[in-house]
Amino acid sequence: MSFSNLGLSEKVLAAVAATGYTTPTPIQEQAIPHVLARKDVLGIAQTGTGKTAAFVLPMLTILEKGRARARMPRTLILEPTRELAAQVKENFDRYGAGQKLNVALLIGGVSFGDQDAKLTRGVDVLIATPGRLLDHTERGGLLLTGVELLVIDEADRMLDMGFIPDIERVCKLVPFTRQTLFFTATMPPEIRRITETFLHNPQKVEVSKPATTAVTVTQVQVPAGREAHEKRELLRRLLREAKDLKNAIIFCNRKREVAIVHKSLQKHGFSVGALHGDMDQSARTAALEQFRKGELPLLVASDVAARGLDIPEVSHVFNFDVPHHADDYVHRIGRTGRAGRTGTAISIVTPLDQKSMVAIEKLIGQSIPRAEGDFEIHSESSDATDRPRESRGRERSRGGRGKPQRGERRERSHEPREARVEARQASEAGHASEAKRPSEARQPAEARHRSNDKRRAEPRHDARQPANPSHVPSIGRPEPRRQREADTEPGDHSHLPAFLLRPVRSPAGA
Repeated sequence: MSFSNLGLSEKVLAAVAATGYTTPTPIQEQAIPHVLARKDVLGIAQTGTGKTAAFVLPMLTILEKGRARARMPRTLILEPTRELAAQVKENFDRYGAGQKLNVALLIGGVSFGDQDAKLTRGVDVLIATPGRLLDHTERGGLLLTGVELLVIDEADRMLDMGFIPDIERVCKLVPFTRQTLFFTATMPPEIRRITETFLHNPQKVEVSKPATTAVTVTQVQVPAGREAHEKRELLRRLLREAKDLKNAIIFCNRKREVAIVHKSLQKHGFSVGALHGDMDQSARTAALEQFRKGELPLLVASDVAARGLDIPEVSHVFNFDVPHHADDYVHRIGRTGRAGRTGTAISIVTPLDQKSMVAIEKLIGQSIPRAEGDFEIHSESSDATDRPRESRGRERSRGGRGKPQRGERRERSHEPREARVEARQASEAGHASEAKRPSEARQPAEARHRSNDKRRAEPRHDARQPANPSHVPSIGRPEPRRQREADTEPGDHSHLPAFLLRPVRSPAGA
């Protein structure tokens, strides 16, 4: 079947022919006639099957009739991320080049003033993320009472990002008689509840089982150790040894991990970019555009790049972190093997990821084979960023001030045994001579008692003035023991505490 048999207008068919497409995909073939018939549609298809064109092309045909009014859009498309919203706008710009339609994009990272100006001129197609859309409605600059067609795209991603309450609010702001198109790749129970609430007798279009992966993607899992530096070394090895690697997306679970992996790859000479939710919109757009153009062959990203991004020729996907949710695995590897092309998805699996891998294999209904070969990791360099933090701390402690180095210990251990014995004996003799000195200075108990009485009778010196003005010890530095003993005259026991100077009484009857 060709696009001419689907009921699209002449202008839309000309735009499709100009892009080089001749045959619709299964989701487009089944969904477009229902959309043109003004029926609600529930579309379930795996990523990369052409879902965006399945609603963009019939919407262009419908919007040829009518005119937009200020601050009252005719159609509304909700997307979970800024990148997906921008991608849908690109599709309208491509296929609607011959039509005079006003398309507005409401996403974060852009000033409200520019967006308000576009809404004031009137909008035929409004593409928005839920948060920014509700901000405009609460400010009173946007009315949704004129929406004729509502599209909720990537609904399962909306659920993961916590946008379902916002979706429910938006659905209550649009007219009850609107037409609703609902597209998703998976059908969790919460998504099923939403479809039953806001869709009216929908036409279900299912071209593949929910949460299935494309048959053109070769999947493999590679075992790794628990340490993060081992995973980074394994990733670099896989990148160097991968066959037919044209470009690749490397997925991490956390934004912090994205930054660490990006820095590590850059340090080892890889041309790589980064993409995560905390980046400025301009930086996110620039990184994605460089990757699309081939200026950056590698892109380290969080799950913000896992849903719906249309980069047709991604040859490899690497899961540096196994996703916590099994559905995310389906979307991640869907970035490769698109439009009938072949692709490779490699997951680095640690012992802690085994439970997540079991859930993924259960969801997709197939086992992911383990990579064959020796993947034991050895240290490639002395890079401080790729060594465990504990080992770096031990190395710093070994090289601290006043601590012997490893080489010094080795030299000392090679000294002759006789020399070591003589040194030990001399040291013991020194300690013994010091121990004898107090015993040599002992006096009878009566003499100690007299010296104690004499010391008590002497006037007390001011604590702030030294007893001997000629000898002032340095502040904060105790005197050496030998110096203290040299300054003490024989028979002077003033340096001893009083309880040691008490007379010793012999037991009765001795």
